[in-house]
Amino acid sequence: MTTLPAEYGFWLQWTQFATAELSTAVTENYHHWNADELAAALAQGHIQVNGRPATAETRLMPADKVSVFLPQHREAATDNGWKLLWKNQELMAVHKPAPLPVSRTTRNLFNTLISLVRRDTEYKQAHLLHRLDAETSGLILLANYPHADKKWKKRLDRLLQRKVYHALVWGVPDWQTQECRCFLAEKTDSAVRTQMHVVGEDDSGCVKTPKLATTHFRVLQRGEGFSLLECELFSGRKHQIRAQLAHLGHAIIGDKIYSQNGHYYLQRLQRDLTAEDYAQLGAEHHLLHACRLELDTGREQISVTDEYYPPAWQPYLAALL
Repeated sequence: MTTLPAEYGFWLQWTQFATAELSTAVTENYHHWNADELAAALAQGHIQVNGRPATAETRLMPADKVSVFLPQHREAATDNGWKLLWKNQELMAVHKPAPLPVSRTTRNLFNTLISLVRRDTEYKQAHLLHRLDAETSGLILLANYPHADKKWKKRLDRLLQRKVYHALVWGVPDWQTQECRCFLAEKTDSAVRTQMHVVGEDDSGCVKTPKLATTHFRVLQRGEGFSLLECELFSGRKHQIRAQLAHLGHAIIGDKIYSQNGHYYLQRLQRDLTAEDYAQLGAEHHLLHACRLELDTGREQISVTDEYYPPAWQPYLAALL
């Protein structure tokens, strides 16, 4: 068996939920090998089942753990510890850790939420019903099967009755509650291409037509130079909570785009951020967490909560006790 340094290459892993020939299962989970490349991977010990090298004759059984080594592949570091919090026959609500992208990016093909759910569960054709930014943690809703995705995507506004987030922000608001109702859009002259700005309804300097965004904010606790807020969405615009809080003067801790005028986002394009940079930001990722979803399926009403706050939250939460 070929032995390589742990930092070299990438192990693609999944759980088997049905009996299958090894070649069939590998092809279903990794589409890029032809028959000769598959044979070569077997000969090099790059395909393992339950921690042991597989052979062409290996037959997979339910609950088998399959690992395929891809020596030329690299992925950005992620937290892959997603958790199933609720499900019925058509839907599931899961905890997404930060930082973990929900779907494929230029830096992550396999270590994404949707890929992990498909590899770790029987729901091999699960679909995302909505999205979270990679650095946002918390609840996200998925359809278990393609027919459920088709059914609920067009009824999502009715299904998702409430979406509530918690945010740790810089500063101490002089208000207890605040409803922010404004138009958001990307601006053509913005130094940060993906940044959303509060603009006028008819602002002509926007990449696309501004869209109305409404969020209700409530202060839960005030600390020394920071606060914990509850944020309830009444619309679903890109970066809505992050952009509105920055506009209100209380950017989310760790937000590279919306705190300090995007300085650290632009800095990261030039070089890796340092420990000193992250100390200024307050965290290595922004501290926004989707903590509660309330659903109405027409047959039942469900409230799902997520209390799995990332480690970066803990010093701030401890300081509030």
